[in-house]
Amino acid sequence: MNYLAHAYLSFNNPGILVGNMISDFVKGKKQYDYPDTVQKGIRLHRAIDSFTDQHPATREAKQLFKPAVGAYAGAFIDVVYDHFLAADETELAEPDLLIFANGVYSQLAEQQSLLPEKFAGMLPYMTSQNWLYHYRSEYGIEKSFGGLVRRAAYLDDASPAFWVFRKEYTALQNYYRAFFPEVKTFASSYLTELLSQ
Repeated sequence: MNYLAHAYLSFNNPGILVGNMISDFVKGKKQYDYPDTVQKGIRLHRAIDSFTDQHPATREAKQLFKPAVGAYAGAFIDVVYDHFLAADETELAEPDLLIFANGVYSQLAEQQSLLPEKFAGMLPYMTSQNWLYHYRSEYGIEKSFGGLVRRAAYLDDASPAFWVFRKEYTALQNYYRAFFPEVKTFASSYLTELLSQ
C-alpha cells in the first residue's frame, strides 16, 4: 500500500496517521523515539504491509508487473492499489477524496516536529502537487511510476510498467476489489487492538 491507503487506514487518528505515513523513514530502534500513538501508527503500517504482501490478490497482481520491473513489482502494485482506492466511489467519492487529502496534509503539517527530515522535506511537494488526490488519474499514476523508477537501483524507464497498468487495468482493478475490503477489516481490527494496549 502506498501513501493514500496508509493515510486512509489510519481511521482519522492524527497520531496514528503520522506513524503510518513516516514508517518507511524510521529505521530500527528509532521508532521508540516517538510518542506512543505514533509508535502504534508505525506498527500498524508494518502490519498492513505484511498483510498486503501475503495476500493472494497481491501475489497474483505482482506477476503482471514482474516481466517489466522484476523485484520492484510490489512497489508498483502499492501505487496501483492507491489509484483504485482514489477512484473507488464506495470509499472516497471525488469531493470526499479532495477533502480527505487536504485534511491529511494539514494534520501532517500541524505535527511537523514529529516528521523525519526526509519525510518533512518531501511533504511540501506532496501537498503542492496534491499526490493523494492525483492518484485518481492516469497522469498521477504515470508520475508516481516515474518517481519509483528514479529511486530504483536498476530501473531507468517507467513506460513498460505504465503499459502494463493500462493493458491489465481491469485485471488489476479486480485484484484491488478482492483485496481492499479485507485489508480494511484487518487494519481496523489491528488498530483497535493496538489502541487497547
